[in-house]
Amino acid sequence: MLVLQFLSVFGYGIMAYQDMRDREVTWVLFPLLGTCLALTHILQVGFSVFVHAIVINLILITCMVLLLWSITTFGFKKSFLNVSFGLGDLLFLYIFAMGFPTMTFVYLMVGSLLFSLLAFLLMKLLLQSQTVPLAGLMGLFLIAMTLLSWVPGTPSLYAY
Repeated sequence: MLVLQFLSVFGYGIMAYQDMRDREVTWVLFPLLGTCLALTHILQVGFSVFVHAIVINLILITCMVLLLWSITTFGFKKSFLNVSFGLGDLLFLYIFAMGFPTMTFVYLMVGSLLFSLLAFLLMKLLLQSQTVPLAGLMGLFLIAMTLLSWVPGTPSLYAY
């Protein structure tokens, strides 16, 4: 299981590097990272709990994406996919949903979005960046959280 988590951290790192450098991520990373996250989740909590958690997580992500789509399309009168929100970001959200129990997922989602916002504001000031590498920044946050979970005495990401 530690090998799967290490592979996930490695995948997050490659994704962060590619997204920050080119604002695009190689498609092969998504199924590989999704498989590592799902297998780790299954090994930690069992298959039935895994299925229950990912159904809830996927519903949450779908509701969030539909809300973003409707605000972008009807409120701002802009195209959604690949204009306001990248396909890689969308795919990352869905594979992220498969990796953790629901409560942990919600905490990690909120934390990673706040981290991404703060990091982007800093990038905008220092690098004059105009687009948000959301998948990459969320990947950096998940690297930090996964590495912190390896510290003895810290709670497991799969305990909730």
